[in-house]
Amino acid sequence: MVMMVAILLMMVAEGGGDGVSSFHPLKMELHPRSLLPVGVRFPFRPLVGMSQQHHSLIPFIKSRLLMKHPTSRKYFKTSISCLSEQLNVPQETNESTAKVIYSVAPAMGHNKAAHPECSSRVPAIVTALEKMHLTPKFRGSEIIQLQNFRTATVEDIMSVHSKSYVFGLEKVLQVFLTLTEAQNHRYKGTTRMNSFLLVFVADKGLHESLFKAMEQASEQGLIHIDGSGPTYATATTFEESLVAAGAGLSLVDYVVEASRISENPPVGFALIRPPGHHAVPKGPMGFCVFGNVAIGARYAQRVHGLKRVFIIDFDVHHGNGTNDAFYDDPDIFFLSTHQDGSYPGTGKIDNIGCGNGEGATLNLPLAGGSGDVAMRTVFDEVIVPSAQRFKPDIILVSAGYDGHVLDPLANFQFTTGTYYMLASSIKQLAKDLCGGRCVFFLEGGYNLDSLSNSVADSFRAFIGESSMATKVDDLGFLYDEPSLKVKQAIQRIKHLHSL
Repeated sequence: MVMMVAILLMMVAEGGGDGVSSFHPLKMELHPRSLLPVGVRFPFRPLVGMSQQHHSLIPFIKSRLLMKHPTSRKYFKTSISCLSEQLNVPQETNESTAKVIYSVAPAMGHNKAAHPECSSRVPAIVTALEKMHLTPKFRGSEIIQLQNFRTATVEDIMSVHSKSYVFGLEKVLQVFLTLTEAQNHRYKGTTRMNSFLLVFVADKGLHESLFKAMEQASEQGLIHIDGSGPTYATATTFEESLVAAGAGLSLVDYVVEASRISENPPVGFALIRPPGHHAVPKGPMGFCVFGNVAIGARYAQRVHGLKRVFIIDFDVHHGNGTNDAFYDDPDIFFLSTHQDGSYPGTGKIDNIGCGNGEGATLNLPLAGGSGDVAMRTVFDEVIVPSAQRFKPDIILVSAGYDGHVLDPLANFQFTTGTYYMLASSIKQLAKDLCGGRCVFFLEGGYNLDSLSNSVADSFRAFIGESSMATKVDDLGFLYDEPSLKVKQAIQRIKHLHSL
């Protein structure tokens, strides 16, 4: 059984008036030697009621916790200059004929039963692709699955996220693994982290809150992170999140290098989880651990010299984490369409960036019930002119499929055909503006049927085949779209951004 542990930081995020999610973490600094949070002091002493068994674990735990972590070693030994040796590039001539390249990182250990963001999501997509003959087995070099992709380094993650968050998460999960190894013991009960879980090692003891959390964990090992969505973590979350981010970065490598030898590089699609667009620089949020698309944007700039990155986020929920990461950055244009009033309550229409980045953030909240007609209009009247004016070097996409009419977590009326249109149109936009360089990153989508069908139809759009939407969608679910509200929102956004 994979047991779960709370992430070090409990986050409290809410819509900020300046368009940036408010985040109230405990102020922490990193000790340069141990990489452990410091700045909060406790009277470390033998804890009242702590069993002798717990005391006997402390030397073992302390020695293991202060060991250099493999990921940390990778970070300290890796430099940007040597990353070029690890780039995923087309090696064979026939690979230049590829129309889509995808990577798969399902994070099977990062799972909570009955949670919408569960380990069934990516396998459902892969099964659908196989069933619909949209894999290399059936398509040869037209569709490529990237098998050997790099794992993101801590350096990659910290291009977007704070050092205290990244190392805090790593260390807490390392403590959990160490405890599990030290004694094969299962803790019972259930807890919600209504305050920070603080883990500190001292000469004489381990802080009581760790044991309290463990003792209160459920038989399934479940601990929630209050105020985050709810977001959860398992013992494998840190490593699997690095793998997910790396799967996206490897596609950036491949697509960029392919664009140097072909006028029609393949579109990349990272079939990954946990998703990322809600994760703010200082912590997790909304099922998200690390901001995959944001990390990809910084990577494209740092490693490939692609200065201007255009991010399209068509998830039904506002990508507040990506929004926050680049709110003052003029070189990364973040455009989000999302359901007005939905989680997390951010992304107001007048949140347009700040400082040098003013105007490089475009948030378009649409009324509940918006569907295919609304999205086609938004694409033509908002997304295209915004991208044309920005002149990107690469387009990255936060591809959330939770706007589908069947999805349980929102109230849009997108269909499989809507996602086919978006995939086809974004591919053409990338071809027109930035040499075809475009990578999709999976975000939301919680009805497994609509998710898998919609991703499969996106693949069809990439390879130029007709949509199968009419065969998989039941249009009887649809009702009239709020066309007047959509029109008013589009008019206002065009005025704000002078489109």
